[in-house]
Parts: sequence; C-alpha cells; structure tokens
Amino acid sequence: EQDYLFDTNDGLKGLSELFENRSQLIVWHFMFGVDWEEGCPSCSFWADLYSPAVIHLNHRDVSLVAISSAPLAKLNAYKKRMGWLHEWVSSGNNSFNQDFAVAFTQEEIDGGENLYNHQTSPAFATEMPGMSVFAKGDDGAVYRTYSTFARGLDTINGAYQQLDMVPKGRDEDSLPFPMGWVRRRDQYED
Repeated sequence: EQDYLFDTNDGLKGLSELFENRSQLIVWHFMFGVDWEEGCPSCSFWADLYSPAVIHLNHRDVSLVAISSAPLAKLNAYKKRMGWLHEWVSSGNNSFNQDFAVAFTQEEIDGGENLYNHQTSPAFATEMPGMSVFAKGDDGAVYRTYSTFARGLDTINGAYQQLDMVPKGRDEDSLPFPMGWVRRRDQYED
C-alpha cells in the first residue's frame, strides 16, 4: 500500500519504478544486514544462479532485483566482487524487509515467535531469505502475486535440481544444517 523508496545507483526509486518498463518484478530478499561485511553464503549461491538469467527474464516482460538492508556502497562492492549482473538496491531507509517478513529485530528473535514463511515460527537471524513476485496492474497499482521463503526456494535453484539427480543427491545428512557445505564462489578451497 506504499511505494517504498530504495537507494539505487540512479538515486531514490520507488517500488513501482523497480519494474523499469516491464509489468512483472521478481524481488529476491537477499540476506545482507546493515552491519554485515558480506552477503549470506546461501543467498550468494542463489544469486550465482539467477543473476545470469536477468537478460532472458527482461525479454519476457520481467525485471529482477535483489533487495537488502545493507547500505548501497556495501551491496555494490559485494556485487562487483562476485561478478553479478542483477540490479541490487538497499531498503536500509524503509520498512520493506520488515513489512514483507524477512527482517527482524533482535528483540523479535529473542521473543521466539515471528511471522516468517507465512507461519509463526522462530527466526534464526535478523535477515531471512525469500522471493516475492509483483505485477503492475493497468491502473499502475502494484500487487504481490507470489512469494516463497526458506526451503521453498529450493525448487528455483537449478544446482539443487541437478544435485537431486545424482546418486548422492544433496548429500547434506551429516552436516550441522542442510546448506552447511555452501560457500561464496570465491571461498571454495579447490
């Protein structure tokens, strides 16, 4: 119900402007907190897969943007380090991440019950992963048409789909948590 203002490389832009000249928008809720030095390794794994697809999406009337709480300068530096192509904007000056239930205060986390993934459950961090899809109506209004969070994102991850086809599968059973093996692309040892 509001046109949030985001810090972008072209100045402040509202949510409706992030569509560019398209009618559909995919928003990746990328975990990168205000005081973090790097983006989340798991969110980085996803970005490695969706960033190259942007040109194809654009030619099907879809814009894609990652939105994080961190300041734009940090986002730009990390994006350059990782070699990504997608648009990335900062929501550090608005309540977008909180309103879409992907960011929480430490008090909310300590309270143990937060609305995340369309259910009441404990959040494990101040930033949580997700994806939202928006459409712009003929009247210019913006509508959220789809969202998924947590393990619901797995179906979108092409690398996971390929791992699911090999004999060992994801091979995550012995790890402390399912994505314990994931590293940022420039941090794998071999």
